[in-house]
Amino acid sequence: MTYVAVAIFLLTYVLIATRRLRVLRIGRPAGALLGAVLMVVAGVMSPAESYAAVDHATVVLLFWMMMLTAYLDRAGFFHRAAGALLRRCRTPWGLLAATAVLPGLLSAVLVNDAVCVFFTPVVLELCRRGRLPFGPFLIALATSANIGSAATLVGNPQNMIIGSFSGYGFGEFLLRAGPAAAAGLAVNLGLLWVYYHRKLPAQFAAGVAEAQPEAANGGLLPSLVVTAGIVVGFFAGGDLGFTVLAGVALLVLWEHDHEPRDVLARVDWSLLVFFCGLFVVTAGLAKTGLVRETWEAAAPSFHLGDAPGIASLTGLLVAGSNVVSNVPMVLLTGPYLGALGNPEFGWVLLAYVTTVAGNLTLVGSVANIIVAERARDDYVLGFREYLRFGFVSTILVLATGVPILWLTCG
Repeated sequence: MTYVAVAIFLLTYVLIATRRLRVLRIGRPAGALLGAVLMVVAGVMSPAESYAAVDHATVVLLFWMMMLTAYLDRAGFFHRAAGALLRRCRTPWGLLAATAVLPGLLSAVLVNDAVCVFFTPVVLELCRRGRLPFGPFLIALATSANIGSAATLVGNPQNMIIGSFSGYGFGEFLLRAGPAAAAGLAVNLGLLWVYYHRKLPAQFAAGVAEAQPEAANGGLLPSLVVTAGIVVGFFAGGDLGFTVLAGVALLVLWEHDHEPRDVLARVDWSLLVFFCGLFVVTAGLAKTGLVRETWEAAAPSFHLGDAPGIASLTGLLVAGSNVVSNVPMVLLTGPYLGALGNPEFGWVLLAYVTTVAGNLTLVGSVANIIVAERARDDYVLGFREYLRFGFVSTILVLATGVPILWLTCG
């Protein structure tokens, strides 16, 4: 049965990866769902075990965060923010810097995938208005959104899972991961300057800054107030999923004269299906005991009490996150962190490294793929173009952030 589970696991990730590379006509959600079904049909796990394998708290939290972001988008928040950037940034480099910083900050409060879904069209519009090259701005958006999302338990799906498993509170996690994420954003911004400041014009073309942003509807103020209230609820120690649910419920009541149908249409349902399938596939592999045996054999090299052990674990997480993706890597390694010593540091390290590792390649994270796919009608963001920046950024951000994590968790 072990060989069957491994074969299904590998097949699932071949389907996911080849869709990313446009070799096979099957989407990521379909690949993950097929793998989940095969785990049950092959007898690796029962239907009841497959239902239990799905971390419902994480899926529900992700859904409500997408709903919140959809309300902000419908209210015109992202377009107004972009218009403000274009009016206030005096140079193209200043706009590139703002394009990196704003999504990074937003991704710490909203889900990075959702930020990329709604912000990519805005970035494309900024480039068209400013007559600027698309590539640097798309790379800035994707990499900064990933790094910024590492700061909190609601920034990305893998952090949500870690919040569910570790028992960390929102504020406690932010205190430990926030400084490293902030340093990572600064390093990434500096690298953007090194790579691209000579490729941008010194000034905007005449008349560009006068372009008017899209007008917001009357739902912007309540959406912002509710979002602020949700963040306060996070810091107050409220349950993450229920806190966002309460906020979204308030928005539904506030906008009772508008059908929530268009908001629901903005939710990325395929992403939710994708993660449900991944939960089942990784649980099927874990049930064989192969992951546990492999981890126990390698654990002495990953002790979290010394620099070589931390470096070895970091390397494993980076490699694994780019082979099987960051969410499965968290699901596979999370249960065994306690054996490495210093689990408080281990959970934060797992969150930070698997998130930043997504910047290594264009297919390293869902957020990267979202940016590339939503921009493809205007600009084809190539694998090599992204790799030239992403590889260096990942190495430098990890080299800066991991020691900071050690200090904040020590």
